Amino acid sequence: MIYKGIYHLFYQYNPEGPVWGNITWGHSTSTDLVNWTIHPPALFPSESAYDSNGCWSGSTTILQNGTPAILYTGGDSQNTQFQNLAGPKDPSDPYLVEWVKSPYNPIMKPNAMSTTLFRDPTTAWLGPDGSWRVIIGNEREHHGTALLYKSKDFNHWIEADQPLHSSNETGMWECPDFFPVSNDGEEGLDASVDFPGVKHVLKVGVAHSSVDYYTIGTYDHHNDIFIPDVGSVDNESGLRLDYGKYYASKSFFDSDKKRRIFIAWINESTSREIDIMKGWSGLQSFPRKIWLDKAGKQLAQWPVEEIEKLRTNKVSLPVTTLKKGSVLEVSGVTGAQADVEISFSIPLLEKAEVLESRWSNPQEICSQRGSSANSTGVGPFGLLVLASSDIQEFTAVFFRIFRKNDKLIVLMCSDLKRSSLGLEYDKTNYGAFLDVDPVTEKLSLRTLKIAQKFHIDHSIVENFGGGGKVCITTRVYPTSAISNDAHIFVFNNGSQHVEISRLNAWSLKRAQIN
Repeated sequence: MIYKGIYHLFYQYNPEGPVWGNITWGHSTSTDLVNWTIHPPALFPSESAYDSNGCWSGSTTILQNGTPAILYTGGDSQNTQFQNLAGPKDPSDPYLVEWVKSPYNPIMKPNAMSTTLFRDPTTAWLGPDGSWRVIIGNEREHHGTALLYKSKDFNHWIEADQPLHSSNETGMWECPDFFPVSNDGEEGLDASVDFPGVKHVLKVGVAHSSVDYYTIGTYDHHNDIFIPDVGSVDNESGLRLDYGKYYASKSFFDSDKKRRIFIAWINESTSREIDIMKGWSGLQSFPRKIWLDKAGKQLAQWPVEEIEKLRTNKVSLPVTTLKKGSVLEVSGVTGAQADVEISFSIPLLEKAEVLESRWSNPQEICSQRGSSANSTGVGPFGLLVLASSDIQEFTAVFFRIFRKNDKLIVLMCSDLKRSSLGLEYDKTNYGAFLDVDPVTEKLSLRTLKIAQKFHIDHSIVENFGGGGKVCITTRVYPTSAISNDAHIFVFNNGSQHVEISRLNAWSLKRAQIN
């Protein structure tokens, strides 16, 4: 949230170790979403009646008097889950370093059928009747469910007669998010906005697969139900904020800059034993601005503009033809910590491969038809990042173009098979179809990556394709391509030439974290 000009990030944190347990609300503040000050945890497990087993996920809401409130899930010794309320001890303190739990806790209790499937309250919003509303993640009869609760005073809550929404195609929904988006432009909206023509987004996390997906639709304020648009797929094969490692995401409305921002948890790909050896696990993503794409059928995302404050040593390439089978190094930037923006144009699309009907799952195509396979069509072409000088170790982010029924299909992939030499971990390939017409639009890619050395090497690579229509985040652990030995290359392993129409790259300075 933002409060008195200060950004506050709360996150699930174990102060006693790098694995799950003793869950508190970690707390950091920033004036720019880049440089952060870490404060003492905001909430500790303390109350046997409702949170002795942990202070789990939740959300903040700015009340009508301007004071922030925390809604969070607590678990007791029997793993029963409750919703609880906390407020700042001193609202005049812009850093809000102390929080006090409400004497009304627990303010929401589960029914007897879902005592362990009742968690993660959203930011609350005001309805036209002046009552507050909030949704809670739930599963009922194997349906993913967004339970709706109402309150007149934020202390006493009553479950609505029906959920806001549910789906029979998933199980338990975690970390739901519900917010309005504008049909016109990139400006964000407060959760309580209500005027004709506004669309709403329901984002949920599917517990069994750790996939965040979303639907776009209409919120019926009077009946308190969400109706997905026709064609909006309401299961984990539908639209996703990110097609890689990006889960338990949460948005907030930045009232100072009129934008909606998402941040997510990016978990490790290594084992519990390695996490214990490292002494830490889990990262937060770069903050992303999010808005409704012009077509109104999906969201677009882009790193917040403040990230550009870290840029230094800009390198640009002139328009360059990338011949088939060629590799070109992007020299002059720090390969271990960089920001790269590149656009491609494809002169010849007639020889695009036919997308066979059995290739319906983009992630499977990316796994079977990786970055190194020389194809007879257009692509793979893209970036090799966190690459060793001999290109034996690298993480590939690339495009392939297919043809299906006289329509061109763009596939975006992240290939991790060669991302680490001598270290075994989850190297799943990721992919998604990108809604871009390569005839009339250039294929753009922005890659942000951070790599450091800490016992073993670790890194985060966030990729934004087609102006943010598809995002793929990965965790990779290079052993050779580290520090000054990390390189960036542009490659084309397809049979057709492609053109680099624009390439700008920057080294990224370290953010300041106390």
